[in-house]
Amino acid sequence: MTIEDAGALLGAVADGDRAAFERLFDDLGPQTYGLAARVVASAARAEEVVQETWLQVWRTADRFDPARGSAASWILTMTRRRAIDAVRHDQAAAARDVNYHAARAPDFDRVSEAVVDADESRRVRGCLEGLSHVQREAIDLAYYGGLTYAEVARSLSVNPATVKTRIRDGLRRLGACLGGE
Repeated sequence: MTIEDAGALLGAVADGDRAAFERLFDDLGPQTYGLAARVVASAARAEEVVQETWLQVWRTADRFDPARGSAASWILTMTRRRAIDAVRHDQAAAARDVNYHAARAPDFDRVSEAVVDADESRRVRGCLEGLSHVQREAIDLAYYGGLTYAEVARSLSVNPATVKTRIRDGLRRLGACLGGE
């Protein structure tokens, strides 16, 4: 087929001539498939690109302007653009999938975290047992009970300054026991 033949066939396609479309596809279809396959690197995706391109050729053949180039280059340009769009679409979809799965994956190993938490908890309990009864009681009410110094003082019937001293001394002993952490 010559360049003029392709242009004439495309003009007939613009008028709704199915036989002209079939002949044009038979002549240029392999080239459009080869181009699409090189760009998208997937046979199935290349077939989709070719199908979309030829559907566009059928629908927009009346827009072809022979003064701007040959019919073959017009069709191959459409194929290339569709193939590039397909690659961009596939890359964006893959990136969305990666981001979705990354967001849903835990940020840490739950088993390791549980083991570390249990070990730290055991160490803290051991260090708490090394405190005096009054220090442990004041720390327990303040940190685990959520009470203020004044509330701890009222609860224990002691001066707030005494509560502060017990908590400060108890925390220093805990820090030393836990290795200065």
